[in-house]
Amino acid sequence: MINTKNSNQGNINHAIKTIVATLGVVFGIGGIGHGIFETLQGNNPTNGYLINAIGEANRMWLHGNEPAFTIIPNFLITGIAAMLVGTAIIIWSSCFMHKKHASVIFLSLFILLFLVGGGIGQVIFFIIGWAMSTCINRPLNWCQKTLPAGMRKFLSKLWQPFLIVSTLLILFALQIAIFGFVPGVSNADKISTIMVSTLGTGLLFLILSFISGCAHDINKGGITNE
Repeated sequence: MINTKNSNQGNINHAIKTIVATLGVVFGIGGIGHGIFETLQGNNPTNGYLINAIGEANRMWLHGNEPAFTIIPNFLITGIAAMLVGTAIIIWSSCFMHKKHASVIFLSLFILLFLVGGGIGQVIFFIIGWAMSTCINRPLNWCQKTLPAGMRKFLSKLWQPFLIVSTLLILFALQIAIFGFVPGVSNADKISTIMVSTLGTGLLFLILSFISGCAHDINKGGITNE
């Protein structure tokens, strides 16, 4: 068993860290995307807290508005802030999720991204991502008790495929939100339904990846109490 007294990079649940880091990078990119379109709306007032990140001049399909919330009453500054925070999330997720208090900073950055126009739809994902991140440096005894050894062995092989499928689905949904591109579909309402369904399926595979990642980390000698 691995001792839990230290929280250095060699004493973490690596699969969970990778899952959280991937989620952080994906939605950090999403925040940057929001910021780009907000800056394109120029040095103009937002006229409220709820905005459309994509303005009328840059909208590519009927529902391609990308709703967002901002406490900054200016599109240009909001966009710059969203891009900076999105970049910070990518860096933090990629390089520092092994740190002792990484989950707190991870959540704080995503809350800040939400407050500066990084998007509304991501909220459920960063809450779930934060919950997952709290397991990076903690024992996985709950998983060890819940999942039988045989099931853990089976699931431990699936965390990466599940994560890849989840990431591709989420990225596809994000591009639909901006471009409205779904092969063979032109009806805006159908496109919107496909976008939501794709995002929901991506979330399902993310959760499956996390469960499988827990099984993998346990089988590889992840953090457990003596």
